[in-house]
Amino acid sequence: MKILRTCTGLAGTALLLATAGASAAPSEAPTAIILSAPASSAAAAAEQGDDIAWSIVEDLTTEIGPRMAGTEAESAARRWAMSRLKSMGFFNVREERFDMPVWVRGTEEAWLTDPFLPQKLTIAALGNSASTGPNGIEGTIAAFASFDELAAASDDEVKGRIVFVDNQMEPTQDGSGYGYYGRGRFNGPNVAAKKGAKAIVIRSIGTDSHRNPHTGVTSFDAGVKPIPAGALSNPDADQLVRQWNRTQTGAAADQLQIKLVLTPQNLGTKQSGNVIAEVPGSDPAASPVIIACHLDSWDLGTGAIDDAAGCGIITAAAKHVMTASQPRRTIRILWAGAEEVGVFGGKAYFDAHGKEKHAVALESDFGADRVWRIDFKLPDSAKALSDRIAAAVMPFGVVRGRQPANGGADIGALVQAGVPAIDLAQDGTRYFDIHHTPDDTLDKVDPAQLRQNVVVWTAVLAILANSSDSELP
Repeated sequence: MKILRTCTGLAGTALLLATAGASAAPSEAPTAIILSAPASSAAAAAEQGDDIAWSIVEDLTTEIGPRMAGTEAESAARRWAMSRLKSMGFFNVREERFDMPVWVRGTEEAWLTDPFLPQKLTIAALGNSASTGPNGIEGTIAAFASFDELAAASDDEVKGRIVFVDNQMEPTQDGSGYGYYGRGRFNGPNVAAKKGAKAIVIRSIGTDSHRNPHTGVTSFDAGVKPIPAGALSNPDADQLVRQWNRTQTGAAADQLQIKLVLTPQNLGTKQSGNVIAEVPGSDPAASPVIIACHLDSWDLGTGAIDDAAGCGIITAAAKHVMTASQPRRTIRILWAGAEEVGVFGGKAYFDAHGKEKHAVALESDFGADRVWRIDFKLPDSAKALSDRIAAAVMPFGVVRGRQPANGGADIGALVQAGVPAIDLAQDGTRYFDIHHTPDDTLDKVDPAQLRQNVVVWTAVLAILANSSDSELP
């Protein structure tokens, strides 16, 4: 796919805006800020071109592909990342390793077997699923319309059966349905196991109508024996529901049967790691700005939107700021490892660096579609700073939100510990069509929307990296 360039570069426009805006009064209009910026900033950005982020996404997904946490593929991705970040001129590029339990998938098959003619279903095991063994298991389905219905069910309704949880998630711009419907994946297998289920299948936590199952991690409480757990594609879940409805009357009541063959393995403790790079600030005493993404991905696709795009966005923004001029604060880039399977990289970063002072934390991990809203969780001293940032991104179609920023998974521990945060909220309308599926591939990344992310991130990052100690800690 050919990427079109603008004559001066959209990223250059962001630099013009942010470089001047870092010290501009909040009352200055965005147009005036752009016109007053140094011409050297535009020249520096034009030399880089607009496509740093695209190049990272394309190269990572082409040369490495899927990057399952704790595997050799993820290790290769870390080596690739360090080489790329060094070649881009970043400083203090390093790998910080940590240990983690590793789970890998195996055979994944499912069939509706009775009382109708057998029909094959598309299924993907959920991370941390137990194995059925190579011969599989077969059982009667206990179907529930929602996670809440499963949680309220008696043990007798579940024991010895294969549970099905129906989650009909609807698309939203902010992705807010994921937390509610995702409980069927996050907690459903644990609840079903406690009630004595043989296994569980769920409707994929996704908004598409393709025959692509959505994987994702689940977890079991200490002392709870894991059970086989998988997600059906939405069309296959629809088929199961239609058959279920036909078996709720007459002699066949409650006799819908399903067979599962899921053979994942736990490989024990292996190594993952975070890749860190920096843009050194001119003031060594100033606390750094940390920007994060995650390097690992699920193995069904190539991890283009989740989260190669995020790594491309934050790194391109940091590169543009670095090229324009040395910022006051150090910018620390975190490409976290093992996020998908339990946020192990974010936890490892916090264990290693949580006692250090951080000025502010931001993360990109919601695909590559346009930034449409900005949310703040900053100290009272930063009111003028947040006003300046909101004004800087408004020309790019970004509105100011009214809810506090949460920061994202890999910087979540930092934010919980009190580090200020900013969320650059991306349009999630189509994100859960692709999320955790075989469709997470490069062709799903819209170059124009990816570029808008870089523009917005560059504007925000330039202002933050030049903020004063009276504004941020």
